[in-house]
Amino acid sequence: MTIITVNAPKGRLSLEQRRELAETLTDAVLVPEVGQPAPAARVGFQVHFAERERDMMAIGGRLLSDADRELDVMVIDIAVMDAAWQPDVRALVIERVLATLAAACELEKPSPTWWVNFRVIDEGSWGSSGGVLSVLPLLDSGVFTEERAKAVRAALGA
Repeated sequence: MTIITVNAPKGRLSLEQRRELAETLTDAVLVPEVGQPAPAARVGFQVHFAERERDMMAIGGRLLSDADRELDVMVIDIAVMDAAWQPDVRALVIERVLATLAAACELEKPSPTWWVNFRVIDEGSWGSSGGVLSVLPLLDSGVFTEERAKAVRAALGA
């Protein structure tokens, strides 16, 4: 299970951009997580778009509504199940997410005021379907490559 939340000023992202990002942000995390673009894994990914009025966001101590210029502020929060999230894999996900946002916004490069938080939810701290979930049963589902499944088992001591 992975949840990606995009926090942006109201109206920053159009419906078409949100449609594009729903797919491309999923792919930006899914492929590094399971090691391949596994269609069966997509159901475990959610993308949420949270819009805030410009007077409900601030940067540098100033509300966006009071800024002299249009500041392009976004915070992307990625919450993932505990697995093999070494620094290089986290960096790859963050870079892919920022590149995906830039492409959807038709920008050459990501804004320096777009920030990404990458959070790993500890094993035993994620629940759904009336109980606690674990990544371990998913390793034999066929969505993880053998290499990624081995790395997850090693990271979790399983």
